[in-house]
Amino acid sequence: MEHIGNDSTGRYAQNPTFLGIPYQSAPRGRDVVVIGAPYDAGTTHRPGTQLGPRAIRQGSDLLLSTGFDRGAIASDFLDCADAGDIDLAAGGAHIVMEVAQRSLQALLEHNDAFLMLGGDHALTLAALRAVARKHGRIAAVHLDAHCDTQPAFYGNAYHHGTAFRLAVEERLIDPRRLVQIGVRGHRVEPGPQDEARSHGTRVISAAEVSAAGPSATARVIRDIVGDVPVYVSVGMDVVDPRFAPGTGTPAPDGPSSLDVLEVLRCVGDLEPVGFDVMGVCPPYDHGGITSLLATEVGAELLYQFARSRCG
Repeated sequence: MEHIGNDSTGRYAQNPTFLGIPYQSAPRGRDVVVIGAPYDAGTTHRPGTQLGPRAIRQGSDLLLSTGFDRGAIASDFLDCADAGDIDLAAGGAHIVMEVAQRSLQALLEHNDAFLMLGGDHALTLAALRAVARKHGRIAAVHLDAHCDTQPAFYGNAYHHGTAFRLAVEERLIDPRRLVQIGVRGHRVEPGPQDEARSHGTRVISAAEVSAAGPSATARVIRDIVGDVPVYVSVGMDVVDPRFAPGTGTPAPDGPSSLDVLEVLRCVGDLEPVGFDVMGVCPPYDHGGITSLLATEVGAELLYQFARSRCG
C-alpha cells in the first residue's frame, strides 16, 4: 500500500483517496481495493450517507499510515489501490443492488479483497453476495447498533435494516458463524434480535460489551468464526453518538471508539476476505469526527488484513 509520491504539497491540495493510496480505476493484482458506495435511498429516517465516502476520504487526510500502537505499517505488507466510487446514481433499489454486486464481483475477479466505504448499510448485502460468489458461504462479524434483520419497510426490500436478514435467507453467510456486536436501542416487535438468534446467531449487546470488555468480546468472535473466511461489516452507529454523531440512526449507550477499535484487533487472527465501513452521514457530523473515526476504523481493518496475511 504505497502512498502518493507527491510530497511537495499537503494532502489537502491533492485529489482525495483513502489514506493517500494510489487511485486506479480498474485495479488488478491488488491485495485490497478501496471502493466507495455513495448511496442513501435505503434509509428510513435521516438521509445523507451518500456523502459518506467523500467525507471519509477527506477525513483520511488527517491520518498517517499507521497508528501509534500498531507496530509495522500495513504498507509494508499490502498492495492497495483506491478505485473511486461505484456509480449508483440511477435506478431503483433492485437495480442499485445489482450494479453494486457486479462492480464488487469484478473487483474480486482480479484482486484479493475490498474495503467498501459507505454509504447506506443496505449495500452490505451486495458485498456479501459478491464475496460469497468467490468464497462460498462465509462467516461474518457485524458491528452495529442494530441487527439489520428487519423485514421490508413500505415495500422496499433493500433498506439499511435488512441486509443480514436477506444474507441469511440467501445462504450467503452461516448464521451460526455470524457475530453481531453492540446491538441496543428500542425493541421492535417482532424483535430483530429474536430473529437473529432464532438462526443461531450470537448477538452481543452493547451492555454485554461494556460488562465483559473488548478483549472478552474478541475471544467470543475468535471462537465462533474460527478459520472460516469472514466478512467484517462496521456500521458507524455501533459507536456511541458522543464519538460518532454523524450517522443516520444514532443510538445512545453504545461502546466507545476505543472499545470498538479494540474489538476489531482480533480480525487479524481470522481469515478476513472483505470489509465495509458504512453509515457515515456528513450532514449530522459535527466537526467531521465521525468520518475521521471511520477512517481510523478502515485503517485498522487494513492493518488487520495485513496481519492475517503476515502474522
